[in-house]
Amino acid sequence: MRIPRLPGALLLVAATLTGCAAEKQWMKVGEPYTTAEFRRDYAECSKTKNDELDEECLRARGWVEMKPSKGDRAATPPPTPTPDKYRR
Repeated sequence: MRIPRLPGALLLVAATLTGCAAEKQWMKVGEPYTTAEFRRDYAECSKTKNDELDEECLRARGWVEMKPSKGDRAATPPPTPTPDKYRR
């Protein structure tokens, strides 16, 4: 009996890509803030029709999106080499 692999492979790819969407990190520049303050603002800015975050609302409250620097992106480790037993 032959099991169709395409549906399973597509499901695996879809599940993997779903986990790739990393949440953005936010901070305030030049002023102290607390986690409670961020949670309050996040909750207030998430009160949309479909419960999505209104990023402009957070920016209006003084929050700035943190983006990784080029150095941080370059610091990702290289992939691990395959063991010799799998090489030809």
